Amino acid sequence: MPTAGSALAAEDPSPDPVPALPPEGHPWFGPDLDWVRDSATSYADRLGTTPSLYSQRVHYPLTDDDVRYLDQFEQQASSQGAVAVVTLEPQVGLADLTAADARRLADELARLHVAYDTYTLVRFAPEMNGSWVIWGQQPTAYVAAFREVAQAVHAATDQAAMVWSPSYGAGYPFGRAYGEVPPAGPRDPALLDTNDDGRVTDADDPYGPYWPGAQAVDWVGLSLYRFGTAQPFGTNTVPDPEEYALRLSEDWAYATQTNRRSFYERFAFDQRKPMLVQTAALYNPNSPEGPGETAIKQAWWRQVFAEDAAYPWIRGISWLELNRREDEVGGDKVEWGATRPQSMADRLRDDLRRDELTLGPVTRVLDQATNSAATAQGRQPDDVGAEMGWIVFCAALLAGAYLLAGLVGRFVPSWRYPDESTSRDKRLDLFRGWIIIAVVVTHIELSGAWSYVTLNAIGAITGAEMFVLLSGVVLGMVYRPAIRRAGEWLTAVTMWKRARKQYLTALVVVLLVPLLGLIPKVNTEVVTTFVDRGTGEGGGADLGQVYDLYPNVARLLDYPPPWYAVKQLLLLEMGPWVFNIMGLFVVLSLVLPLCMWLIRRRLWWLLLAISWALYVLQDQGNYHPLPSQFDYVFPLLTWQLPFTHGLVLGWYRGRLVPALTSAVGKVVVGLLVVLYAAALVYLWWCHHQGVAPMVFPADSYSYLYENAYTRVFLQPGRLIDLALMVVVAYAVLTTCWKPIDKAIGWFWTPMGENSLYVFVVHVFFVIAVASIPGLDRGDFWVGTALHTVVVLLIWAMIKRKVLFSVIPR
Repeated sequence: MPTAGSALAAEDPSPDPVPALPPEGHPWFGPDLDWVRDSATSYADRLGTTPSLYSQRVHYPLTDDDVRYLDQFEQQASSQGAVAVVTLEPQVGLADLTAADARRLADELARLHVAYDTYTLVRFAPEMNGSWVIWGQQPTAYVAAFREVAQAVHAATDQAAMVWSPSYGAGYPFGRAYGEVPPAGPRDPALLDTNDDGRVTDADDPYGPYWPGAQAVDWVGLSLYRFGTAQPFGTNTVPDPEEYALRLSEDWAYATQTNRRSFYERFAFDQRKPMLVQTAALYNPNSPEGPGETAIKQAWWRQVFAEDAAYPWIRGISWLELNRREDEVGGDKVEWGATRPQSMADRLRDDLRRDELTLGPVTRVLDQATNSAATAQGRQPDDVGAEMGWIVFCAALLAGAYLLAGLVGRFVPSWRYPDESTSRDKRLDLFRGWIIIAVVVTHIELSGAWSYVTLNAIGAITGAEMFVLLSGVVLGMVYRPAIRRAGEWLTAVTMWKRARKQYLTALVVVLLVPLLGLIPKVNTEVVTTFVDRGTGEGGGADLGQVYDLYPNVARLLDYPPPWYAVKQLLLLEMGPWVFNIMGLFVVLSLVLPLCMWLIRRRLWWLLLAISWALYVLQDQGNYHPLPSQFDYVFPLLTWQLPFTHGLVLGWYRGRLVPALTSAVGKVVVGLLVVLYAAALVYLWWCHHQGVAPMVFPADSYSYLYENAYTRVFLQPGRLIDLALMVVVAYAVLTTCWKPIDKAIGWFWTPMGENSLYVFVVHVFFVIAVASIPGLDRGDFWVGTALHTVVVLLIWAMIKRKVLFSVIPR
């Protein structure tokens, strides 16, 4: 099967395959949108399906603004896996374009493919045979400029193809009636007079003088817009039955009848080049007479679709989805789009499906769900056996720590935690302090002593699940005295107000980050985009893939901002990846009063049954009830499980602690801890000795890592390790409290008491570190020093209560 760039001969091609062309007679289809007022999401919603291409116009040479617009466009195209058709419109004379301009464009296209996995069709200075563009009717300069751009693009990437796209030749050389503008360079009348009659008329060849050659051109294209029956245009009429077909055969509306071959025959069929048609049908809302808009446009698109089988080299159709003023209609604002009103969009969708045009993704889909889910990265080792061995070692170490804690409690009782009766448990605060420090260090991605510890301890678990579980425990503990003081309803209202504050804080952080990015030298891309580490669900195949986490954020600066962008903000569909779990806490805080209502009425068993049912449902079906960023990284139906269990543990803490620390409780818990660790050690030993384990299936060791301990997902093994870690940590902190508190309590406990505050401010420390010029992230000592400085600064901010009245704690 031919590919979309089969004519390319790139010197440094991308390792990715070039997308295959659509089947003959079933071209790609998509719109040329007004990207200021419209979006890919809105168009797909109107059409009821996703197109296979999108088109955008960009100034050339590229300015910094143009690079940003191009980046935003390719992001939107990649969100639906659509081909990106980029129309380059020169803003200077063709002779003033340089090789450096072409290289910058080519490098940008190569970067965009790496970032978004897009495939781009580059329409360089289209309609160059027209009189209405400043680059028009200058064949010598045009051919040279096209070849220069093509050479640069072909050398940089095979994921972009050059499209040569004149306008349909009837009316050539056009002139004032078509909106003539002064050219930016000298025209070549001698080259334009192809029949040597001393004049340039439509008897001359409207295409050949501008042909850059087969080596430079990968696709050909033709603008075939339907303005009306005859000039002056502006009266609404239904297209003649064969109008489009006669244009393709070069028999429509030429004043001079000659024996001319069609554009399709000469440049698509003869050159074996796929062809892109730019088209649409004009409707003039200022004309009171004539047929309706849908009748005109449906008649035209049906003609366009009907010819696909007869012209198999037509492999793409781009429909102009704009309202704009046209000189051919006396400057009136006319409507070209085909998806408003909705009834017309429905007819277009039905006809697209009836005629079997190729819709849907052509390249990899990088929508917001994919982008958000990609930030769920764990440690995906090349050697599963070694990783599972570390998990086993940690389990054995924790079992040993638990037994040692029991011995310390028996023989050194003076070290014991002094007061079990207070509502505030400093053991939990110290433990949470360690967790939040691990979160800060992990998100500031530097090598060093701190990161070595946080990335490797403990076993399969991470700080996230411990943070969620302990948040539930603390809230369960404080809920009982809160009800005693204020009553159940007022306590619920207080918790909802807390959720509101968390939500507003999340919105502020989400907005502050891109605003900081406007400051020169401030690097916010470290959190507004995510570079795949090759440790997510896709593994090493996705290494280096860049995901945009702020879709349409620039549209929030429009006046008024479009609703789709506002909705993405309000639903937390955008935001820094180091902060996305905040949305989970907002939702959990909202459902907290309902959970506690069940627990208070001794229906804790029902709450846990519902919780496990939701966990299993998510495991089997991968449901996402919310479009929020967090729900693809920390799925709500999964991550509610540790939170609800924490609520139950916190509420019944007064009963559970005495039971578990009784003689029988210690024996039972000790047996469970030791047996769990012993089972893992036994499987590890059998795996390394090549011996089939007794009782367990032969492949248990490898199976466990893939299905129970992978860090990307909250699997059962991680939940067991989470329980193990909490039990052991609580036991160690209980029996060894005084020396531990004296050594690190001054530092860890304040961090844990204000863990939400730490989580909020750490976002800005991540940005600050990323903005350090020349930072070597791989330097062990630099990383250790910077981590130390950051955590000490946050600790100092807590001690001085910086912004405590604003930031939730």
